[in-house]
Amino acid sequence: MTQVNGMWKRLVTACMLLAMPALAWAQSADPKPWQLNMGKGVTASSQHAYDAHMVALIVCIVIGLIVFGAMGYAMFKFRKSKGAVPAQFSHNTTAEIIWTVIPVLILVVMAWPATAKLIAMYDTRDAEMTVKVTGYQWMWKYDYLGEDVSFTSRLDRESDRIRQSGEQPDLAKNPHYLLDVDNPLVLPTNTKIRFVITADDVIHAWWVPALGWKQDAIPGIVNEAWTDIKEPGVYRGQCAELCGKDHGFMPIVVKAVPKAEFEQWLASKKPAPAAEPAPAAPSPETAPAEAAPANAAASAAETPAPPAQG
Repeated sequence: MTQVNGMWKRLVTACMLLAMPALAWAQSADPKPWQLNMGKGVTASSQHAYDAHMVALIVCIVIGLIVFGAMGYAMFKFRKSKGAVPAQFSHNTTAEIIWTVIPVLILVVMAWPATAKLIAMYDTRDAEMTVKVTGYQWMWKYDYLGEDVSFTSRLDRESDRIRQSGEQPDLAKNPHYLLDVDNPLVLPTNTKIRFVITADDVIHAWWVPALGWKQDAIPGIVNEAWTDIKEPGVYRGQCAELCGKDHGFMPIVVKAVPKAEFEQWLASKKPAPAAEPAPAAPSPETAPAEAAPANAAASAAETPAPPAQG
């Protein structure tokens, strides 16, 4: 019995360890308890995606109610026990036109706002700042273009220690296991930020669900995206493209702060200005009293001696 219990404990522990990356992936979207719908996120892009999702969801619900309602009514009203006889027909042009035209109109109505929102999600004009994101195996590099600030961001040491030691993670002690980094990307709120995204080795994908978009990082290609974070906070994500053996250990952490706090942080990250060289010491001037005898001696040397008299 003891051996059986021990086997069950080892099996449960192994399953938990195998499930932790999947749980971390699910947690990266920061879902709320009992959340059943898509999250709204904290940016204009995420709001666009949420609005498009809700329009499609409402249309699908209405269609489903009509279709399944008609099916239920037909099955109950025209059931065999009441003597109903199946209709005998093979073609109805009017019905075919109706069930062709109506879906086309519905698709057009759904496509119009979706296309407008999709165009807006890729409009990077009038951005107030630009951040370059470069994917590596297995970390991210961030460059604040024009600010002379850049750094790398990788899995934090504690998560890395736990995963390599085989220790069982404790949710209470490590609530963000595999989702913490050593250097988060700090961004200002209420600011349109342009991203240029690429990679240095293989294909990666930069994805933070709360921002409402995901963009591939491809070597030799520069993709664009933008964001405008409305609420301060910490938002987590992960690499969303299988990029190698440590793909599951490339978390992303975005820390959104008010503009004033961001300016202070950015100033603290800039390199200190180089010290100006000290001015050269002025050459000492010769005193006039000392210069006069020297000039007299030089003049005497240049004046020819008078001829000797016989």
